Amino acid sequence: MNFPKLAIGLAAAACCATAAAQSSDSEGDALGLVSAPDAPAAATPAPFKLMLEAAAGVADRRSTGGTAGVRRLSVDLYRAGRLAPGWRYVVSDRIDHVRPADGGLPDTVNSLREAYVGWDAGDGASSLEFGRINLRQGTGYGYNPTDFFRDGSLRTVTSLNPFSQRENRLGVVMLRGQRTWAGSSVALAFAPKLADSRSSDGTSLDLGATNNRDRWLLSASRQISERVNAQALLYKETGQGVQLGASATALIGTATVAHAEWAHGRQSSLADMAGGSSGGEKAGHRYAFGLTYTTAGKLSVTGELQGNDFALADAGWAAAGGAAQRGAYLLTAEQRQDLASRRAALVYLTQKDLLGVRNLLLSAFVRFNTIDHSRLHWAELRYQWPSIDMAVQWQRSSGGALDQWGLMPDRQVVQAVATYHFR
Repeated sequence: MNFPKLAIGLAAAACCATAAAQSSDSEGDALGLVSAPDAPAAATPAPFKLMLEAAAGVADRRSTGGTAGVRRLSVDLYRAGRLAPGWRYVVSDRIDHVRPADGGLPDTVNSLREAYVGWDAGDGASSLEFGRINLRQGTGYGYNPTDFFRDGSLRTVTSLNPFSQRENRLGVVMLRGQRTWAGSSVALAFAPKLADSRSSDGTSLDLGATNNRDRWLLSASRQISERVNAQALLYKETGQGVQLGASATALIGTATVAHAEWAHGRQSSLADMAGGSSGGEKAGHRYAFGLTYTTAGKLSVTGELQGNDFALADAGWAAAGGAAQRGAYLLTAEQRQDLASRRAALVYLTQKDLLGVRNLLLSAFVRFNTIDHSRLHWAELRYQWPSIDMAVQWQRSSGGALDQWGLMPDRQVVQAVATYHFR
């Protein structure tokens, strides 16, 4: 038994921590590019949050042509506090019981999203963090090329909303240091290899999914002006060259925010990874560019163009084989949270206080695969009381039998969701 690695793994579970997803109170806020996730979160997380969520609905199955019931029960915990002067902790954990379960997964899956301790210098300018940290990078809505630690971090998928997936994924065990100045910051993170492969055990920490190789990330952020923020990144992992990344947000006028995100490096293609072949590495780009416009009536609409040079293009997709081969390719892209199509697009909207009804929120998006022209539609209508949310969710995928969204097992899903927040 490798006791140093076991100690690190146990420390990740015993230490406490989490940084909850940061979503601005209004998408029209300057440079606040994250729109409302499935369960809207406060900009500054409370020190304790406990959520119980139940969902039930009906799925229209493609394979059988019939319908089947779907149901889910989730418990979501967030806890943060102080251990001593200068020391803090955070724990974030989620348990999902899903019926029927995704293929190869148990009905009940525990996701220890974050568990770390942090130290802050007395001046507040320097900090160190150690443990499982969900380090989210990037400005994109539906695709984040600079989110280098996203690979393998989703234990189970309970929503196709990209914000929900970013919130509920596993963090990575790492040591992270940061130094901040007025309007600037520099951070360095090291994530060691702790296991070789992911686990199908629902109670596992699944260190093989998030820490199966040594990885380093150096990032520098700068508020260039009151209207422009920018970040540059250098990422390195065992067996691959350095990857470069950059992202920026810019306030255009008073109601429009532009965002841009880009990464460049050398690696094998997604098709080679899906086929179990290292293949020949090639240089390529990933990107996401978009605009968000917010009206005086609290309607926010985002359009985003996405690209991935390591994904299949027109000719490659046409020659990708049958459903089994394409399914394996799409599963690889899903596990890596990477873009499966060489080019894609997203339209995302939120409407707060819909029809003038306070606390009634509409969220919806459409994802377009511009190579095979398949589409994924998702919408949610949610009403919020002080401690209870009630929502209705609808999703539909359309496309040919061998297209990306046409290969999804469910043609359509409609479900009701009830969420209770313990205050």
